[in-house]
Amino acid sequence: MTDQPKETIRLDKWLWQARFFRSRSLAAGMVSAGKVRVDGTPVSKPARAVGPGDTLTFVKERETKVVRIIACGTRRGPAPEAQALYDDLTPAPAPPKPGDTRSANPGFDGKGRPTKKDRRNLMSHRDADDPF
Repeated sequence: MTDQPKETIRLDKWLWQARFFRSRSLAAGMVSAGKVRVDGTPVSKPARAVGPGDTLTFVKERETKVVRIIACGTRRGPAPEAQALYDDLTPAPAPPKPGDTRSANPGFDGKGRPTKKDRRNLMSHRDADDPF
């Protein structure tokens, strides 16, 4: 009966190798800010050891990601190699409601550039000494 130690890697290094962040310092910054959870527990140390079987939860580009680590990896390789390091458990986004017509970008109301009169009205509501 030989108990082999669990293979582990630093959390910031794994997030970088799995291509969730462009640089290791960005990954370390997210972890230091307490925005990453390991098995539901907030983590603030980038050197926290993680390994296969651990579940990570973090926000990436306005989407909450939930991933389970499958392997630690040895290098930051191409995307298919990085995707083999984890199992994505992120729930599918809810479909938009039929009456919801909001988009991510604001609409253009067609008025264009403000006229001189509009600017004067804006300036009268602001501090007269401040041109901005």
